[in-house]
Amino acid sequence: MLKSVLAAALAGCVLVASPALAADKPNLAIYGALPNIEEVKISADGARLAVIATDGDQRFLSIRQVGGGVLKGIIVGSTKLRGVEWAGPNHLLLITSQTTAVFGLQGPAREYLMATDYNIATGKQTPLLKDQPDAMNVIISWPMVRMIDNEAVVFVEGIRFVEQRGRDTLYRINLDKRATRMLDFGARENTDGWLVDAAGAPVAQSLYDERNGRWSLKIKSDGAWRKVDEAVTPMGSYGLSGFGRDGRSILVWRTDEENNDLLREYRLDGGHQDLPKDVSLSGLVHDPDTLALLGGYKLSGDDLRYTFFDPKTQKIWNAVAKAFGEDRVSLASWSRDRRKVVVLVDSKTEGPDYALVDLDTHNAEFLGSVYRGVNADTISPVRSLKYKAADGLEISGYLTLPRGRDPKNLPLIVLPHGGPEGRDEPGFDWWSQALASRGYAVLQPNFRGSEGFGWDFVKAGFGEWGKKMQTDLSDGVRDLARQGVVDPRRVCIVGASYGGYAALAGATLDRGVYRCAVSVAGPSDLKKMLQTVRDANNGDMSATQRYWLRFMGADGIKDPDLIAISPARLAAKIDIPVLLIHGKDDTVVRYDQSQAMADAMRRAGKPVEFVTLDGEDHWLSRGATRLKMLTEAIAFVEKNNPPD
Repeated sequence: MLKSVLAAALAGCVLVASPALAADKPNLAIYGALPNIEEVKISADGARLAVIATDGDQRFLSIRQVGGGVLKGIIVGSTKLRGVEWAGPNHLLLITSQTTAVFGLQGPAREYLMATDYNIATGKQTPLLKDQPDAMNVIISWPMVRMIDNEAVVFVEGIRFVEQRGRDTLYRINLDKRATRMLDFGARENTDGWLVDAAGAPVAQSLYDERNGRWSLKIKSDGAWRKVDEAVTPMGSYGLSGFGRDGRSILVWRTDEENNDLLREYRLDGGHQDLPKDVSLSGLVHDPDTLALLGGYKLSGDDLRYTFFDPKTQKIWNAVAKAFGEDRVSLASWSRDRRKVVVLVDSKTEGPDYALVDLDTHNAEFLGSVYRGVNADTISPVRSLKYKAADGLEISGYLTLPRGRDPKNLPLIVLPHGGPEGRDEPGFDWWSQALASRGYAVLQPNFRGSEGFGWDFVKAGFGEWGKKMQTDLSDGVRDLARQGVVDPRRVCIVGASYGGYAALAGATLDRGVYRCAVSVAGPSDLKKMLQTVRDANNGDMSATQRYWLRFMGADGIKDPDLIAISPARLAAKIDIPVLLIHGKDDTVVRYDQSQAMADAMRRAGKPVEFVTLDGEDHWLSRGATRLKMLTEAIAFVEKNNPPD
């Protein structure tokens, strides 16, 4: 790993690292603070870098010359800056979000995206869609940037009200002329996305009938829209995945008859072809100018592999990755000619860093560490593992071992991921590393239902909430205990989102395994959760609701099986300490889920601790509350499951 003087990406901003505690217990802020650097994006011409950095709750945006100093700097403050997008050399789009309830709209508060144009030459910031009649100044998808006649033009999807009903609407915004006009609008609620070609013409439209679970694709040719494909997709829309390999065909990520993922390219005449089955990707990389699909990446075992269709591009990437030896390298951004490449390099001994590789000079420049203070002295070793569930299904996962301790009879924290159709991956994980720094082994199982292991593995999780998805976790505990790695009498379970549900299920449904449980934003009353989902969709059946019902194994909201797997309905069974932590602004799993659990435990005469994170969302986007969550959770497990 290259280590040089930290690039002056944050000149003018004072960043103070928290002082270390005792050498054997690093300061929790090393892990729990927001990432020091959240994003680095290079301009298409390779001349400038945009860097999002943090200090406490404050975010900063710095624009620096490649090989030079800082050109501009913005104090973003406590605004939740989700990302940036270059729009030519003189404009930078700032994508932010805000939790709010909009006057006149039904339903609870939501997390809304907004976009602002930052003119680098003038320093002026202009919110997009702010003055459009009958429209909200929010966007509902990531902006599409096109350079047309050397002018920066952005296409965004917004919400325009027609007869008091919000419709998805496509807008064209010329950033240089500061001119906005409406291009197209959807048919009531059905439209869920457009695709605009390099010349600025809308050429594809994705539609989704939420109530009936039907997706369709329209392509515009000879000035008219026509339907070229449709499918029954009850769990959600296929949407649009950009352009295909020729930069003109429409790319859709969909499934075949066996529910295996495939990438399909639709020609403008309506014909299509599928990418070869040996091209297995989980993420895509497109050319920002031609818009053509260049390739993508996939996690194969513990290796992150990039595949590019053009041999020259593949050679470029192989050279970049090879420069960092055994470290895990992922693409952050690159210049138009792909000669300057920004990468995120995750070292097993030093954690994740950003670096800029210049293929013309054969040099790599260290841009900064993602986490201040993470180094060989504060990072614990991680190893992959596999074990058999009780029914014989193979489960994989990761075990973080506390640095400097003999891996025998260790205290254990089980840390299940969210989703539940997510997965844990190799590489630095701030939460597991923080727990390991206190002396715990940390198990992160990819239980049945997790993505990345094939459709059959996902399907094995259907109907297994609180059942086999839960015992997959405790089977991992038993496997480690049989090996003598952990002490089965000293185990706690900690998790967020679905992982928070799993923590509560460990206290109610799979009892006798854990000494304590910490649920961060975990669902507790599944019937109430589904009612909230239904109410947010004006009482109609939605893809989201069908998705949850399939995983929960229920026929509907009134299914009595939901009660049998809802921890809030089983509070009387709890016989271990429980800590609940929840952000007040959570729009994914509402705050009332933890409140319901706390109320149920109190009615049952069970002690419970409940920590509210004011102003915090589902993703722990604010520095102070994220660190508070980590501090409270670790203090709780240290009290109820001492590491020594």
